[in-house]
Amino acid sequence: MESLTLDGARQTGPAQEQHTTEIMTAMVGTVLCAQLNRPAKKNAMTFAMYSAIAGLLDDAAKDEGIRVVLLHGAGDSFSAGNDLDDFLHASFPMDEKSPQARFIAALINFDKPVVAAVHGAAVGSGTTMLMHCDFVYAAENTIFRMPFIDLALVPELGTSYSVPARIGYLAAAELFLLGKPFDAQRALNLGLVTRVVSDHGLMAAAMEAAQILAKKLSDALRASKRLLKRWSREQIEAAAAVEMQEYDSRLHSADTRQALTAFFEKHHPDAATARNTGDASH
Repeated sequence: MESLTLDGARQTGPAQEQHTTEIMTAMVGTVLCAQLNRPAKKNAMTFAMYSAIAGLLDDAAKDEGIRVVLLHGAGDSFSAGNDLDDFLHASFPMDEKSPQARFIAALINFDKPVVAAVHGAAVGSGTTMLMHCDFVYAAENTIFRMPFIDLALVPELGTSYSVPARIGYLAAAELFLLGKPFDAQRALNLGLVTRVVSDHGLMAAAMEAAQILAKKLSDALRASKRLLKRWSREQIEAAAAVEMQEYDSRLHSADTRQALTAFFEKHHPDAATARNTGDASH
């Protein structure tokens, strides 16, 4: 796929929260472009990245110069989901104060439009975070997957409520319980994405929507989003809280350790060997 570029962007550098360069930002007019910038790891989400996005959303909500946020990924993928090594070695519980909890709270409460441009792999949280975006443009080459059960984990980010509410229980059960990959056209048919576009036209399509939104009357646009989300906000918040408790208890279970060991041996055999000798790094 062609490199994703932003014509006319004014680079603003790394997100300030946690001082990570793994979230890069740029302004195109009044559109804040936030890039998941960890291409060597297919933009797998670390706690620092979750904190950085939460911080930039909180700041963008108060900045009158920002009218729309456009989220996209560097390299050949949108996001491969959570960085499992980071989560396994967390020194804090997965509760309402965790970076992921801050991230979901910031997304749920953000009342300006969020546009996502998705390509390549969108796995785990790379799919679930899209449930909170107002527009999702998917390149034809996008492959989605939510393999939580295969890792002895559970759905996250409020999707145990939001996905069945959007597409129905049977379709949601197929995606979560079987955990099989599905393509962009399937996502469109289910109502999980706004539109499927050519691989090379992805950023242009997403930016076009963002710039149209940026020209709308801001107060009416934000009020309308709040009204559209009002019926589901409390349910999603409640689902996210229950999911986080279950996720935390399972993250350190024997089943999850076994599943993740098998995952690392399959996908990162050298790292798995190092892990067993106490020198693993991801």
